[in-house]
Amino acid sequence: MNEAKEALRNIEQNYKLFLQQQFTFIGALQHTRENAHDMIRPVASISQVQSYMDHHCNNSTDRRILSMFLNICNDLSKLCHKLETVHSGNNITNGILERCKMLLSHSNDLSTIRAKYPHAVVNHLSCDEAKNHYGGVVSLIPIVLDCVKEWVAHAEKLPRRTLYNVSGGSAVSEKRAPQDAAARAAISQTPPSVHLEAQVSTSNKDNVQVQESVHVRKRNLNDTENHSGKLKGPWKPPGRHA
Repeated sequence: MNEAKEALRNIEQNYKLFLQQQFTFIGALQHTRENAHDMIRPVASISQVQSYMDHHCNNSTDRRILSMFLNICNDLSKLCHKLETVHSGNNITNGILERCKMLLSHSNDLSTIRAKYPHAVVNHLSCDEAKNHYGGVVSLIPIVLDCVKEWVAHAEKLPRRTLYNVSGGSAVSEKRAPQDAAARAAISQTPPSVHLEAQVSTSNKDNVQVQESVHVRKRNLNDTENHSGKLKGPWKPPGRHA
């Protein structure tokens, strides 16, 4: 699960860099569409962008930004497959992953999807560009990222036994770790008063034992003195009294 989260963070960082170059991306699409004589239909699929880059790209700047877009889409697709190995699946998480895989399919029609608030990618386009040409393709990555984050949020609420190590290991260690941590936490959170009461109780028991020991010694000493006193009294002959 941690590996999946780390992969997601890396994709988000790459997307932030790509987002700063959205105008460069739109310019590259415009140039390659012109070269392909394909100015009427919208940019509606990943395979269309791939075809523009492979066959109609004439400069390194356009190639770089188109390649960046395709790489992010590919990384997201790999992440979706990785998430399937992390979680055994339920209706919610499986539905989210299916939507992600459908959106990332190279032949899927993206022309009708739109990223909404808080994403502003569509707002950075003109009305004609947003409606007729690029609204779908610029919305793809932010929508998929939102879906993956939603998957993570749902998966973290599920029992640990349904989660598996990304590298293919068992969930036993992940299941046992929180139990051990809980036990340690319970020990560490024992109120100081409990420890103090235990110490006081032990001390009181020791004091009682000491007092009982002293009392026994005193009683034995008195008995000895009384007995000795009887022996040391003046001897008088029997039948004669002063």
